[in-house]
Order: sequence, then structure tokens, then C-alpha cells
Amino acid sequence: MEKVVYGGWENCYRLANDKVELIVTADVGPRIIRFGFLGRENMFGEIKGQLGTTKSDSWMIFGGHRLWHSPEAARTYYPDFEPVLVQEIEDGLVVTQKPEPTTGIQKQMEIRMSPDRPEVQVKHTLINHNVWPVETAPWSLSVMDVGGTAIVPLPPRGSHPEAMTPTSVLSIWPYTDLSDPRWGLGFRFVLLKQDSHNTVPQKIGVFNSEGWAAYANHNALFVKQTPLQFDGIYPDLGVNFELFTNEMILEVESLGPLEMIPPKGTIDHFEYWTLHDNVSQPQNDEDVEKLILPLLKQ
Repeated sequence: MEKVVYGGWENCYRLANDKVELIVTADVGPRIIRFGFLGRENMFGEIKGQLGTTKSDSWMIFGGHRLWHSPEAARTYYPDFEPVLVQEIEDGLVVTQKPEPTTGIQKQMEIRMSPDRPEVQVKHTLINHNVWPVETAPWSLSVMDVGGTAIVPLPPRGSHPEAMTPTSVLSIWPYTDLSDPRWGLGFRFVLLKQDSHNTVPQKIGVFNSEGWAAYANHNALFVKQTPLQFDGIYPDLGVNFELFTNEMILEVESLGPLEMIPPKGTIDHFEYWTLHDNVSQPQNDEDVEKLILPLLKQ
């Protein structure tokens, strides 16, 4: 770990091994602003004109990976412009935000990098500093760089008449248009392309029993995995993964189940990240099965 300047922020921290690096901002956050192979493109998106900013009258997305609390509402958009506490731990660091004065919730990320593999574990924690319980769900959002393709698996498939009952949930928003050409709705996978020329936002949520989602870009593949809690009630009509895109970004999002956090209590949400090299963007189910599934089995 080393302290670095990045994107105009004077106080950032870099974690690296001989394959990958990530950079955490300390001037704002908690936020991981970069993750990628050494000397290569950032797999995360960066919003030009916002990097290095520490003051604004409104919330800024910045880019990178952040932690929110679901369901989405006005309270979700608390501006994270204050410095965060960074503490070094074995193989990583812990980044802690001051409690949000508007919500009483404090956000924390514990980030650990493998010493010799392109793998990262992120533990997301929400801490309730109110004197009353709060019901919410941890929500981790990775802003991905433009021009790539996101992949979310559908649950194990079956045939009629043997498969009689539904196995998953698909959530759509009032602005979701499934005829939009950026969507690829297959039998086994949902694909979503990021198009910098298309300004119409799109979003979808999936109850994903496979527990992973991916983003292919820059001849590489970013994969996030998260444990599934079958007895949990998930937000947004019961989904644990969501995809959102507009002309600037594509977000690969995972959620934990809704929980009642008691005063001074916490809830955690884990993600496991891997990067794979020499991976083309899939165009359909067959490409995912050929290009991506073998990597997951490793």
C-alpha cells in the first residue's frame, strides 16, 4: 500500500500486487475510484469534470465503486464530500465515513487484495448511529467504464411441463424499455451494452441465484460475486443484482436483503472481485457460455 495523488485528489491510497491495482479516495468517499490491470485501462468509469472535487451543492457520482443503502430515495443521495478515515490492515485497508447527519447511517468498506492473484474482497458495512432502528439494505454499486457489456445470469433453466413454478424475479422501472437495442435478453443470460451515444437511461433488476455478474471491456472481464441469502427479503420487488446505464456509465450493482438495524448495530455485505485478461465482449448466450463460464469455474 502507498499514498498517491489521483484524479486531482491529493490523498488517495493504492493497493497493488504484480497483476492488478486499485485506488481508494480519502478526500471523499468511501469510494474505490480505480481497479484494473497494471498499466492498463481503469475498468471503473471516471466522470470527467468531477474528479478531484471536494465541494458542491449537490451529490456527484464521481465514478468508481461506492456503497449506498436501499431502497433508493432522496436520503440515498447524501453528498459524500467529507474526508474518510483510512486504516491499514493485513493485505488491505479499512475506509470509514463519518456518520451521515441526514440519515444517521455510517458507511465503511474493508478492502483486501490477494497478494498474488487478480482478486479483491470488499466487505461493505452500514452502521446505525440513530437511537431508533432503521430498516435498509446494503447496496454496492460499481460504475463501469464506457463501451462495455454487462452480463447477469438467469436462474437454472428447465422445460415445460416438468418446470411448473417460477424460479426468479425480474424488476423493471417506469423508464425501462426492453425493446431498447442495448438489451440482450437470452434464455440463460441478460446482456446490457453501454452506448455513449444513447442518452435514454435503462435499468433492470434480477433475482440472481447464481450470485455473480460481470462486465467485459478493454479486452478484460470484471466479475463480482456475492453470497446469496435465500431466506432474506430483497429490495426492489425482491432482486439482488441490478444493471443501470445511460450515456455516461453502466453500473453493475449487488444488494443484500432488507434488515432492521438496531441502534449501534451493523449489517454487512460482501463482494468478491476478479479480473480476467484476454476476454472479448459477448454478443449472446453462446458467447457467454464459451468465453465467460469457463473462467468462473476456475
